Amino acid sequence: MDERKVQRINELTRISRERELTEEEQQERQALRMEYVESVKKNLAAQLNSTVVVDEKGHRRPLRPKK
Repeated sequence: MDERKVQRINELTRISRERELTEEEQQERQALRMEYVESVKKNLAAQLNSTVVVDEKGHRRPLRPKK
């Protein structure tokens, strides 16, 4: 997610503290928040997929999904 969209989320939050958001602004903020959460999840999954565990003997093995 690019920085402009994050700034827009913050801007809408500031506006909501001053006055009630219009229906259109509420929908925009909700859509941007959902996009942000999905972006964070995707980045975390990529990071976990590239993480390896090194045991006492120096053997490297990738993390496995929890069952």
